[in-house]
Amino acid sequence: MQIDGYTRLAAVVAHPIKHSISPFIHNFAFNSLQINGVYLAWDIGEEDLAETVANIRRYDMWGINLSMPYKRAVIPYLDSLSAEAELIGAVNTVVNDSGRLVGYNTDGIGFFHHLKKTFAFDVRQKALVLLGAGGAGTAIMAQAALYGAKEISVFVREKSLEKTAKKIASIKAKTACAIHVYAITDDLTLQSALDRADLLVNATSLGMDGVTSPLSEGIRLRQQLLVADAIYQPFETPFLIRAKESGLQTTNGLGMLLYQAAEAFKLWTGQEMPTDDIWASLVEKYQLTKEKS
Repeated sequence: MQIDGYTRLAAVVAHPIKHSISPFIHNFAFNSLQINGVYLAWDIGEEDLAETVANIRRYDMWGINLSMPYKRAVIPYLDSLSAEAELIGAVNTVVNDSGRLVGYNTDGIGFFHHLKKTFAFDVRQKALVLLGAGGAGTAIMAQAALYGAKEISVFVREKSLEKTAKKIASIKAKTACAIHVYAITDDLTLQSALDRADLLVNATSLGMDGVTSPLSEGIRLRQQLLVADAIYQPFETPFLIRAKESGLQTTNGLGMLLYQAAEAFKLWTGQEMPTDDIWASLVEKYQLTKEKS
């Protein structure tokens, strides 16, 4: 790719962010499709967020992606929000629409796009068990409700019950989806929810150490269950290993990462990201990381 006076810029903004693989994903797509664009990672302090957003207009950028801690903080600087961003209360993609800045949240959209493409899984009229209701968990919950899920059972730490209940009340009011919150230590209720669930998602950080799991040993997983983890490092968490050993279909967070990026890319450029080629490169990279660990 040759950078010239017509090259348009996109970036991911967070703190810290230098570890991000988003530049690899988006620059791969720009190069493959011969789009005159470049994507960078900007590690900025909160005091610079307003000026960074102003620069989207100033430099006629495609837009930006945002990660923690700016997904909520960016909202006051935007002109409008998409339906899912408003419902989630967080933005991971800003689109420069002829100088008008629109906030989107592509996390849940990307997650379910991956499940549909890889497993032909459609969340409409399905029952979902969600472990954790942080950023990724809330995005998945809200998008499932928007897509017409039949039931969502959310399990969180006891100290998070009140906070999660407030999130759920807002989403229920706007979607009429049946959503319930329980303590993650309530194995009896968790087992009951899993016995009627079609999809189980771990959106907690448990498993990033390669040792812990959000499920106790006594929990049973029925054969019809699709199991997903929002974590992709390690490539297979103990949670996924257990599900796979039970003969279930499983997927890690790499699909969500790629397809949320693909949704943002399409919002900016109007073109489909070459996800199959990028997916092959990412799986090779993280599978090798797993084998070396």
